Amino acid sequence: MANTVSAKKMTRKIAKRTAVNKSRRSRMRTFVRKVEEAIASGNQTEAAAALRAAEPEMMRAAQKGIVHKNTASRKVSRLASRIKTLSA
Repeated sequence: MANTVSAKKMTRKIAKRTAVNKSRRSRMRTFVRKVEEAIASGNQTEAAAALRAAEPEMMRAAQKGIVHKNTASRKVSRLASRIKTLSA
């Protein structure tokens, strides 16, 4: 356990930051799950709309350091290609 005043303050700051990051990660995953469900239902228009809502959320998470930029881009790309195959 922290003993100095500065160490105690840092543990408080870390706890706050962890809560914010957890919330952002959860929000991103929720948007991705909505896209996954739309793809599973087979509705291409619904899936495309869900992806349009999820993409800025994923990029915002990347910008805030929740996930790496390339990870977010890869996820968006893979979801988009899966949606594209629904029409075929």
